[in-house]
Amino acid sequence: MTRGPAFAVLALVWLATLAAPSGSLRAAPPERSSTETPPAAAPTAAPTSGPASAPASAPASQPSAREREELARALAQDRQAAGARAASGSAAATPATQPGPAARFLQSLNPEIAVIADFAFAAFSTETPLVAGGHDPARTGFNLQQVELSLAASVDPYFRFDGFIVFGTEGVEVEEAYGTTLALPWNLQARAGQFLTRFGRINAAHPHARAFVNQPLVVGKFLGAEGNRGLGAELSVLLPLPWYVELLGSVTNANGAETARSFLGGADYAVKGPADLEYTAAMKHFVPLGADWSLLFGASGAFGPNATARGNRTEVVGADLYVKYRPITHGSYTVVSLDAEWLLRRRQLPGRTLVDHGLYTYLLYRFARRWSVAGRYEYVTGNPGDDLDPEWTGLRQRASGNLTFWPSEFSRLRLQYDYDRPWWRGSFHAVLLALELVIGAHGAHKF
Repeated sequence: MTRGPAFAVLALVWLATLAAPSGSLRAAPPERSSTETPPAAAPTAAPTSGPASAPASAPASQPSAREREELARALAQDRQAAGARAASGSAAATPATQPGPAARFLQSLNPEIAVIADFAFAAFSTETPLVAGGHDPARTGFNLQQVELSLAASVDPYFRFDGFIVFGTEGVEVEEAYGTTLALPWNLQARAGQFLTRFGRINAAHPHARAFVNQPLVVGKFLGAEGNRGLGAELSVLLPLPWYVELLGSVTNANGAETARSFLGGADYAVKGPADLEYTAAMKHFVPLGADWSLLFGASGAFGPNATARGNRTEVVGADLYVKYRPITHGSYTVVSLDAEWLLRRRQLPGRTLVDHGLYTYLLYRFARRWSVAGRYEYVTGNPGDDLDPEWTGLRQRASGNLTFWPSEFSRLRLQYDYDRPWWRGSFHAVLLALELVIGAHGAHKF
C-alpha cells in the first residue's frame, strides 16, 4: 500500500482519539504481521424485519462507524493518488527501463565464456607414429592436445560474434573469429572472418566434439593438420523444401601450411585475382526417419590453386553420411550412430596429375547414461613422388576402438586403442588415455 497525505491525516485523527478522556477511550486493534493468520470473524446476527437499532455500546476491540468511514475514505484517496502518480510518471519512466548506449556496451562485454582443456597420455610402439592431426597425441608420454577459450555473444539484433583461441605448448593462435548475420531475408545467412570451412562433417568440428582422440587420416592429409580454414566469407541458404536442405558457398584465402596444405600451403603467394582464392561449396540434407531415427547426408567440394606452379589447381570432393538412432518415444539413454565420409583429391603438378582418395567410418553405441563404445576404420591411398608426403607412397589403414566415460557433462575420460598399418613400413600400435575438462558456458554441439 502507498502511504500518502491522507494516511497522515488519518494518523493524526487516531492520535487525537487516543488523547481523549478515559470515559471515551476505545481500545485500538492490535497490529498483526502480514504472515500472521487472521482471527476468525464473529458470527453475524440474523437480520430482523424491523428497523435496525444501534447497539448501546460498541465492542472495545472494534473501531467505531465514524473511524471505519474515515479509514475507508483515506484508503480510497491513497489509491486515487497512487494511480495519478503512476499515470503521470509512466511516460517518463518508460525510457529509463530501456538500456542506453552505455548499458548495451557493458552487455556486449559479457559474452558466453568457456574453457575446454584436452590432455592425453599416449603409448606408441614406434618412435615415428606418423601423426596427421595437429591436436593428436604425438609422442609417448603426456601430451597437451589443446586448451580452448571460446567467446560468443550477440552483438546486436543483426550480428553474432564467435571466437575461439587455442593455447598449446608451442604458442597461442586464433583458431576462429567470425561474425554471423541474424536477420537476413529469404532464409539467408552470412558469416565473415576466420573460420573452419564447412566441408563435409568433421572438418568444422573442434577436437572436443569428435568421437575419437585423434583426427581421421584423410582429413589431415587432404585438408590440413588443423583442418581447412582461412580468412574469408560464407553465404548459406535454407531451401523451401519439405525436408531440411542447406546450400552454402565460401571463399577464403588459400594459404596455410596446416590449414590449406593441398592448396597454397605455406607458400607466400600474393592474391592477384579471384583464381588465387579457395572456393568451398556444400549441400547438406537432413531427413527425420520417424521419431527415433535421423539421417544426414551431403556432398562437398573445395577448389583452389596449389603451390607447385602458377596456374596449377587442386580439387577435393567428398560425400558424407550420418545415421542416428536415439529413442525418444520412451525413456532411454541409448544412442547408436553411424558416421562415414569419403574424399577424393586431384592435384596438378608440372607434367602430371596426382589422384588419391580416402575414407573413415565409425559406429558408436552409447549403452548407458555415462558410457559409450565406438569402433572406427579408415584408409588413405598414396602416390610415389608426392611432394607433400614423399613417404606416403601407398595404402595406409588404421583401425581404432574406444571406451568413453562421462563423470558429468563437463568432464570426459576416453581410453582408445589404434592399430596402424602403412604398407611401406611395419605396422604399429597406440594406446591413448584422454581427459577433457570444461568450465563455463559450453553450448551444445551441432547435430
